[in-house]
Amino acid sequence: MADIRVIGGGLAGSEAAWQAAERGHKVQLYEMRPVRETGAHTSGYLAELVCSNSLGSKLPDRAPGLLKAEIMLMNSLLLRIAHENAVPAGDALAVDRERFAQSVTHALVSHPNIDVIRREVENIPLGFTIVASGPLTSPALSDSIKVLTGRNHLYFYDATAPIINRDSIDLNIAFRGSRFGRGELDQGDYINCPLNETEYRNFINALVSADRIERKDFERDVDGGVKAGSHHYFEGCLPVEVLSRRGEQALAYGPMRPVGLYDPRTNRKPYAVLQLRQDNLAASLYNMVGFQTNLTFAEQYRVFRMIPGLDNAVFERYGQMHRNTFIFSPANLKPSLQFHNRDDLFFAGQITGVEGYVGNIATGLLAGTNAARAASNHAPLRLPTTTMLGALCEYITNAAAADFQPMKAIFGILPALGLDPPRGKRNRAPLYAKRAIEDLTSYLRETKEI
Repeated sequence: MADIRVIGGGLAGSEAAWQAAERGHKVQLYEMRPVRETGAHTSGYLAELVCSNSLGSKLPDRAPGLLKAEIMLMNSLLLRIAHENAVPAGDALAVDRERFAQSVTHALVSHPNIDVIRREVENIPLGFTIVASGPLTSPALSDSIKVLTGRNHLYFYDATAPIINRDSIDLNIAFRGSRFGRGELDQGDYINCPLNETEYRNFINALVSADRIERKDFERDVDGGVKAGSHHYFEGCLPVEVLSRRGEQALAYGPMRPVGLYDPRTNRKPYAVLQLRQDNLAASLYNMVGFQTNLTFAEQYRVFRMIPGLDNAVFERYGQMHRNTFIFSPANLKPSLQFHNRDDLFFAGQITGVEGYVGNIATGLLAGTNAARAASNHAPLRLPTTTMLGALCEYITNAAAADFQPMKAIFGILPALGLDPPRGKRNRAPLYAKRAIEDLTSYLRETKEI
């Protein structure tokens, strides 16, 4: 019989299962795919990446980079595998998504303490359990969580970006380069499609009037949520057509900003740029950076081919939108990620209101560690709030009810540096990072986790 059950084989659940198993506990990891599909995933692999292949900045003085440094210190399996399957992406950590998921699946399936069970869990069991069912939690389990929490779920709509075949990109127009010349390759890690002012305005006009996909049944509103027929988007992952409706220059100052890039044909900065990021190790697929969308497939084919260099683009995957579900963590969770009135029940991943791939991995790591510690009669970890992971857990469990929204790693959630901090966020960032790593190292030593 298992010591710990983990519901959900995504990023959080996979990391949680590994952490608990590494501490000597027998773990049952439940994943309903491929027996039951989600509407967004395309394979049965564990830890499949859906929205993007990028895990954000690697720089230690950036908030996502700090979070990575913290969980590497805590021995994250998934982050180690991410580095092993990395593809060029400048200062960001991006992975070959298929090889990444294959590697995670192999590591978990072959672990002597992990039993991967392919079936849907409809009710939260008794005993030590980690719910990491993700943003597309099945209706039956969702109802079980609703009964447990006594509240309706909150949710927002999330979108994925199209993926383009590399050989269909016109490199007589598009050019390689990273912003300000940064990158691992001499030529730059991105392919850039430049637009002049007329091309940009024509593209925006077509984008704002293009047809969108009707939502699927599983994405329609349930009682107590946003009014039927409306959308509630997470600001960090807005569909490009929604962003473009905020003003003609919204994309030029957003995902299409040309800062730090120069068109070699003119030796001038373009008016706007679409960046394409390598999506697999073979460099045969490229992701449209920041172009999450819910346009119909026909409209994506028509409108996105208006971008110079993509006139003959072959779309290997079109963008899609899906509903992401998360619980009201301030009323239901402790900073240890334990349920407020059940110390043997933990939640992890995007369902807690933590946003971003690395945030999901990090909360899975903490939940798995704490479930193992609790099962061994040890006090759960409550990380210092001066650390990025500690601050994230503190935020989602103590945010004001009126404006609770998913939160990603940002320096703004960390406590102030103290008296007379340096001016400018770039000057403060290294100090935040230094303090976080020092405090985390000290805390892990005190708790005998390193």
